[in-house]
Amino acid sequence: MKVFVIIPAAGLGTRMSSAPSAKSKKGSPSKQFAELGGTPILLHTLRRFAACAEVSEICVALRAGEMESFRARLQSDAKDIAHKNVRLVEGGEHRQESVANALASIGAAEDDIVLVHDAVRPFVTAEIIEEVIRAAEKYGAAIAATPAVDTVKQVERTAEGAIIKTTIPRERVVLAQTPQGFRYSVIKKAFDEAAADGFTGTDEASLVERSRHEVTVVMGSPRNIKITTPADLELAEFYLRK
Repeated sequence: MKVFVIIPAAGLGTRMSSAPSAKSKKGSPSKQFAELGGTPILLHTLRRFAACAEVSEICVALRAGEMESFRARLQSDAKDIAHKNVRLVEGGEHRQESVANALASIGAAEDDIVLVHDAVRPFVTAEIIEEVIRAAEKYGAAIAATPAVDTVKQVERTAEGAIIKTTIPRERVVLAQTPQGFRYSVIKKAFDEAAADGFTGTDEASLVERSRHEVTVVMGSPRNIKITTPADLELAEFYLRK
């Protein structure tokens, strides 16, 4: 059994800007290339998977204009990552398209495991990665997630805001993280069905759920944060120093 890792990293990351910019999108840096402790967030993330002995190959989906510069950065500054057989593919306009492009490029067998991980979750631990691999191997589909700690309200949106309709019991809610892991046959079927129906999901698990395959949950970590705003980056700098 081989383990393939897909990192969709073609997003623009508009929420990372504290205010709208007059610059064009082309001139705006992607959030995954924002520096954390002097190193792009994406490299921090890749190092977590490169250090995992079970990972056979890492596939990074990037915007076309960023592929060559990132390849050069890997070769010059990240030889500890490049040894893991890192492949770059062109991403799409949306996450689902980027993951689909990466899936199409890997030579996985039906029972191989595919992990999909956010480019901007650099604090995932080896234990979480291994737990997701084991659960995906056993059940076919698994995600890391944490229990909800705040009271969860379902609302109805109005022109003036929102009105609470009901309170959802916290014990029935988890907050999804990544990695999300699947047997290749399971995720490929889910993506093929979604493409045929024109369906776009919020994450890979939502496609697999739609394909009527149960997805199990393993414990994530509050520190496995997704860096999407300047405030997240400040917290990440604190975690890095600790």
